[in-house]
Amino acid sequence: MINVLAPRHGAILEQYAWSNVLLAFDFDGTLSPIVRDRHAAGMRRSTWRLLGAVCALYPCAVISGRSRSDVAERLAGLPVRYVVGNHGLEPNGAMPRFAKAAAAMQDHLEGRLADAQGVELEDKLYSLAIHYRKSRAKRAAKRVIMDAVASCPIAHRIVPGKLVFNLLPEGAPHKGIALRDLRKKAKVDTAIYVGDDVTDEDVFQMEDPGVLGIRVGADAKSAASYCVRDQRTVDRLLAKLVTLRTEAGTRSARA
Repeated sequence: MINVLAPRHGAILEQYAWSNVLLAFDFDGTLSPIVRDRHAAGMRRSTWRLLGAVCALYPCAVISGRSRSDVAERLAGLPVRYVVGNHGLEPNGAMPRFAKAAAAMQDHLEGRLADAQGVELEDKLYSLAIHYRKSRAKRAAKRVIMDAVASCPIAHRIVPGKLVFNLLPEGAPHKGIALRDLRKKAKVDTAIYVGDDVTDEDVFQMEDPGVLGIRVGADAKSAASYCVRDQRTVDRLLAKLVTLRTEAGTRSARA
């Protein structure tokens, strides 16, 4: 993978930053560090300040696996134009159908996972997340989860993540679809998307020349062509995007 912040590759980021572009970010693992307690997740102060500066210069979106209300609360006070939750499906015109399917999946799984140590079933209204980060025996927990999910009669899509399995109702739009729709809504020509997890591959796999996909952390298995080193380096990326757009404005004024 190519480090998008390496000086010799600076032209690619510059090209997108100076275009009519939408910036979109995942939240956990991208804007916010991964933490043991998901309820405690939040941005560092430096990231908060830099994201605010970026939002003042570009139209911005956050597309998160969290529920829309959850991630919006963590972005309160920042002028993020678009907030999308539940891995790209919230908001959507089919919300009642997704809520019904998620409730049925929850009913099926609750009993089967009740005695699994360290396993938590998170109800996000329109999708579910099964966390096992707190399990003392993660391999065993993973097997229990997979057996329970395999027995679920409700049609669904499984998206594995970092010590979590996400269950989305069949037919629910993913992050790639959400980004495509946001580009139309924002009336932009291009997009930069930054993410770190398996659900972000739905964007990276689009192979759309109008989208610059940047993965947080290099991974040979990812469809993203570009990366930044780690989550802390996201601050450097945000700062670079501020600089590039400011330089573009200065050049336009001189012209």
